[in-house]
Amino acid sequence: MNALVKQHLIDPEICIRCHACEEACPKDAILHNDDNVVVDAAICDGEMSCIGPCPTGAIDNWLMVASPHSLEAQLEWMELPEAAAPAEITPVEKPITEAPASVAPVATKKKRAPKSPPPASASEPVVNMHSPGRPVEVTVQGNYKLTGDGAEAEIHHIVLSMEGVDYPVLEGQHVGISPPGKNEKGRSYPQRRYTISSPRDGERAGKGNISLTVRRIPDGLASNYICDLKRGDKVKLSGPYGDSFLMPNDPKARLIMICTGTGAAPFRAFTMRHQRVMPDVQGALHLFFGARSPDQLPYFGPLGKVPESFLAKHFAFSRVDGQPKQYVQDKLRQDAATIAPMFGDENTYIYICGLKAMEDDVVKVLGEISASVGQDWDTLRDEMTAQGRFHVETY
Repeated sequence: MNALVKQHLIDPEICIRCHACEEACPKDAILHNDDNVVVDAAICDGEMSCIGPCPTGAIDNWLMVASPHSLEAQLEWMELPEAAAPAEITPVEKPITEAPASVAPVATKKKRAPKSPPPASASEPVVNMHSPGRPVEVTVQGNYKLTGDGAEAEIHHIVLSMEGVDYPVLEGQHVGISPPGKNEKGRSYPQRRYTISSPRDGERAGKGNISLTVRRIPDGLASNYICDLKRGDKVKLSGPYGDSFLMPNDPKARLIMICTGTGAAPFRAFTMRHQRVMPDVQGALHLFFGARSPDQLPYFGPLGKVPESFLAKHFAFSRVDGQPKQYVQDKLRQDAATIAPMFGDENTYIYICGLKAMEDDVVKVLGEISASVGQDWDTLRDEMTAQGRFHVETY
């Protein structure tokens, strides 16, 4: 029987191809092609100089193998080889699974809820620490395109080093970025705000960095500026902003998270925070995520690795060949049996983030689901809003 050896590998799903590890390796054991960055097992001696510079932690993977995976195999990987399945975790409390008999469409009066306060258990946010006139300068650690070359939407994952900068953030907050230069009137360009997509302790825990999820808009000054950034570039940030769209620090909380496209940013941060501080809490997170197709859905690969028992994933795709169009509100209606019983639970929180065009349709379906369990939606929404349990951020 062959003795097992430990092989150093790079996770292609969270690697942002910044090549910082490759530059740091004194043995030249790290190389890349157009798709992947990999480690040559024949050269790597575990010297570890490559570990520190990685902004995401993709470099910090070790696998016991009978024989090392070849460079050729690694360069073609879309994901790391599967690890042994972990032991099944017993839920902390029984998830709510009782279903209503049916969900019938109901007419709902259009009513925009007032701004919700933050959840009672949320951490205290710091806001407006750096004004647009006196921003703080940070450094780009990496810029990785999340969507394929043929995807209609071009979405980037940007990692910024906050080392040496006083800029405390919480999940759900935003940064402000203004494109450099002046407009035709000689004035600075207005800032755009982008939701942070990493937890408060960093894209890589303890490494003092944050991440953003940015979609390139064809004529957008700010989005094109950000999507074209390269490692080592300097960026000026104002903020942080946002004192309401925050996650509860309560293991009893149940989160229904509804989003489209880059609206996934805060929910990525919520999920990663839960993974780090409440890993044993099961059945608490539900994500309804809409996109045209899987290749236009940010973080689709890594999301698939999160166990369903930890994060229940409900994907809606509107442009998949051979399949009927399905939007996020359709998925809500289809999976109503899963979430309807949660509407009567005072530990339930609802978050909506993404394109404004989907807001009314989503709220309408939430009203239908509420009615199916005997709840008046307007009354329930007002109650949840007042208690910091209903949050909407659309654009």
